[in-house]
Amino acid sequence: MHTDVATHYLEEVRRQFRGHKRLAEGAIAQVRDDELFIALDSEANSIAITVKHLAGNMRSRFTDFLTTDGEKPDRKRDQEFEMNPATTRADVMRWWEEGWSRVFTAVEALTPDDVTRTVTVRGEPHTVLQAINRQVAHYAYHVGQIVFLAKHFRSGEWKSLSVPRGKSEEVNAAMALKQVKGAPSGQR
Repeated sequence: MHTDVATHYLEEVRRQFRGHKRLAEGAIAQVRDDELFIALDSEANSIAITVKHLAGNMRSRFTDFLTTDGEKPDRKRDQEFEMNPATTRADVMRWWEEGWSRVFTAVEALTPDDVTRTVTVRGEPHTVLQAINRQVAHYAYHVGQIVFLAKHFRSGEWKSLSVPRGKSEEVNAAMALKQVKGAPSGQR
């Protein structure tokens, strides 16, 4: 892979991971402590369970990312979907931060030459690019679930994490104005 492309790829992956983390945190901040543990039905996961699962996945996938299989032998995935009734918001947020710390430590250490290296996940070979894309998609999927649940719980009190409903034209106009102001004077 061309070094410039690999460099841009790693920058983009880091940006996406930071964005996923920030989006979920914006949603989690809007729910009450008890709402972290509410599942909509017996087959659904709560925000806390989703965080616990993500943290377990992050620990497994990104610990010794380049040198060991992404499915660690000590991972107990099924236990990620069980919740101790004594669990608190602080516990959930500790799991969250520990998981993301593993992700960022591993991804920040990657060089452009690493992007085409081979790693394994459950014994299957992946390029680093494939393994990371797999995780970007997985985390986006679960962050969407977290946002959905938080928005459901807040309903009319929900504070938008992106473009507020009914404000698209206003936001687009502000973005266009910002681009014009930031353009060199000969391009205005």
